[in-house]
Amino acid sequence: MDKPVATTVRTVSHDLSISPELASFMSANWAATPLPDDIRLPAADLTPARRARLSARFPGERLVVAAGELKVRSNDCDYRFRPHSGYAWLTGLTGEEQAGHVLVLEPDGPHRHEAVLHVRPRSPRVGEEFYRDRRYGEFWVGRRPDLDEAERMTGIRCVRLDDAEELPPGRDAATDPELAAALSELRLIKDSWEVAQLQLAVDHTTAGFEDVVRALPRALAHPRGERWIEGVFGLRARAEGNGTGYDTIAASGAHACVLHWIRNDGALNAQELLLLDAGVETDTLYTADITRTLPLSGRFTSVQRQVYELVLAAQEAGIAALKPGASFRDFHRACMRVIAEGLTEWGVLSSAEGDLHRRYTLCSSGHMLGLDLHDCAQARAEMYLDGVLEEGQVLTVEPGLYLQPDDETLPAALRGIGVRIEDDLVITADGARLMSGALPRTPDGIEEWMGRLIEG
Repeated sequence: MDKPVATTVRTVSHDLSISPELASFMSANWAATPLPDDIRLPAADLTPARRARLSARFPGERLVVAAGELKVRSNDCDYRFRPHSGYAWLTGLTGEEQAGHVLVLEPDGPHRHEAVLHVRPRSPRVGEEFYRDRRYGEFWVGRRPDLDEAERMTGIRCVRLDDAEELPPGRDAATDPELAAALSELRLIKDSWEVAQLQLAVDHTTAGFEDVVRALPRALAHPRGERWIEGVFGLRARAEGNGTGYDTIAASGAHACVLHWIRNDGALNAQELLLLDAGVETDTLYTADITRTLPLSGRFTSVQRQVYELVLAAQEAGIAALKPGASFRDFHRACMRVIAEGLTEWGVLSSAEGDLHRRYTLCSSGHMLGLDLHDCAQARAEMYLDGVLEEGQVLTVEPGLYLQPDDETLPAALRGIGVRIEDDLVITADGARLMSGALPRTPDGIEEWMGRLIEG
């Protein structure tokens, strides 16, 4: 028998040769390490009906929904991978090891499809992948299920990913707007399991906000207190779930007037407000989205309270507008009506009519929530933005006032104050249930809550 030949495998920054002796040594004497018998995914009983609903929209057509691909960071490792939300919804698979995997719905007669999952199975203990491949090797990134294990997890027939290269073309969710829209529209109404996952995300987020308040004394003492806040919340998100559902906004003082302030590099001033917009994403990839604006001293000043109470009144009006059959845009209109009237009462605007109030509030007052932060965003307008609310939809209500520090239309006392209040709600048969009600929203409630947590 010929002796094995030494090989050189390029592994990004490493390019080390393997001697025949080491190659032989690495391929022998490995014990079996099967996964436990009970590995069926929590959503596996729900996904067949989801796939059937998608199948009914595209009879006789091959449908391709890919998990997505890895992307290199810093010419070394890959960014953390999160599967495409449509792929996760149809398969129940949510882990980082799903990179490159593809779900195919193969036509099975004129009105049915067979689901086939093309996966990269566990790297075997023969060859070099398991210890040499930095991107997929088990010793580098951890164990993947083998094909049998993947089938037991999902209830879907699984084949090797290599076979996907031989597939004939079909509708691809990454490039086909009609398929992408269908995947969004089918997710607009959440089932009870999804609502429970979103409630879990909200509950973990509530705990994260409590962590932040307890950490305020240390954060106030740090030159980049916003980063301290971000880190405290991030710890809770990683400990309880997959991480944060989006980059945390920890905006103090005038930074709160920047709607998507994620630099989080500022100090905290005890005389100013902190706008914290953050959400925990569960291991099943459902995310919360909550904002609270907190007085860093523990007490609102009279001007801060004035701004806060107007935003709270706007949010209350928006929440009151939520019910099945209402236009999706109704709650935003209700929020903006209160904002415009309040600005007029302050003398900032001469009239509540028109859209001049948008100088101070800028964006919409909420969005659908689910597997994505802005969930179902590829749905057709008539199904979402121009549609009506239905029982089982989950959404945010988040009016805000962003009074820029250099805005000369404002009295000096108001400049540099940013306030947003955001909560997550599920539409019920007769209105909406506040999922994030464990976090106080009134000024008095916030002051009492902060005092209790910091003193405790």
